[in-house]
Amino acid sequence: MLHGSDGGRAGWSQWQALLFATRGFCALAPNYSKGGNGWHAGDIRDVDLDDTEDVLIWLRDHQATTGKVGLFGTSRGAEHALLAAGLMAESESRGVPDAVAVHSPSDTIVGAFIARNFDPDNRGIWDPSLRAWRWRGSSENLLPTSPIPIERYSGPIMLTHGEADTVWTVECTRRLEERLIANGREPEVYYYADQNHQFTPEAHNLQHERLTDFFQRHLQA
Repeated sequence: MLHGSDGGRAGWSQWQALLFATRGFCALAPNYSKGGNGWHAGDIRDVDLDDTEDVLIWLRDHQATTGKVGLFGTSRGAEHALLAAGLMAESESRGVPDAVAVHSPSDTIVGAFIARNFDPDNRGIWDPSLRAWRWRGSSENLLPTSPIPIERYSGPIMLTHGEADTVWTVECTRRLEERLIANGREPEVYYYADQNHQFTPEAHNLQHERLTDFFQRHLQA
């Protein structure tokens, strides 16, 4: 489970991991943000995607798993998941997930999130002059506004988005869907009418059922 700009200590991704665990999954919610605590989010800046690769390989080899691993991210975590999956696929890494699901993603790489600059009335809460991600020790090819190279990943993908999202417009997912289809892919896509970035309980329950079904189908031994 990859958290968003709420940070890895906010508890949201751990709660999501617990829901997956109740369905029999071995779920892990690592904290990749820097600094912060349960009350204040950390920064998403110069995050090494190689660390995500290491965690996926560790999970794949762990005795508690089937040897298959999935990756799920929300918001900035969705960007993280798509970007990591594409880069690992390109490098033919053992960490390449067997299935990827993302909720409310951007379709392009975004600049760093600096928590102290957060303003709920101003959605420009990322700094395009700073890099969010690094791969193999460099952010040279991960410039903000660059398309996320998800076409490189050949495994099953699930995309979901609220049509009334005011943080990441639903058009981001529509563009990802179009790009994948144009490259011969068949992503599993769900749009939720009248849902914002945070879902109502009813919509969240439906989303969770779809997520668990997706991973059960693709991560069975």
